[in-house]
Amino acid sequence: MHLSRIRRKHAGKITEIGIPNADGFDDEIPILAGWEIPIADYFNDVGVTADYEYDFGDGWQHEVVLEGILLREKGQKYPQCLAGAQACPPEDCGGVPGYYRLLEVMSDPRDDEYEEMVAWLGKKYNPQEFKPEKVKFDNPKRRWEKAFS
Repeated sequence: MHLSRIRRKHAGKITEIGIPNADGFDDEIPILAGWEIPIADYFNDVGVTADYEYDFGDGWQHEVVLEGILLREKGQKYPQCLAGAQACPPEDCGGVPGYYRLLEVMSDPRDDEYEEMVAWLGKKYNPQEFKPEKVKFDNPKRRWEKAFS
């Protein structure tokens, strides 16, 4: 579950793109289907911002800002991540408080929850690791079809 609230730079109007008819949302602003509307259509001017909410249960909230537009280079695949910091938190870790607890537990192998947390993660997790070339961009339509078919 996700939702993007996009504010165009010179217009006061907010556009919402995500999963229409999701519970808990204001029906006054229609939610456009994310698998039908390319969000890139709204990021066409430097300074455009979006509030992106991911995983409604955990409540991850991000602000996305278009800082610049580069010329397309032949042979490059787009979109691409140019920079970032730290690893993405594991899925379903309990939002910000759960993530901070995970970091606390993983920093102390003597913690009572350490072995359980390692087993839950199922792999080595390094919160400081970030590699822009490893960032994957999914096709929202294919992701929706996989989730709801």
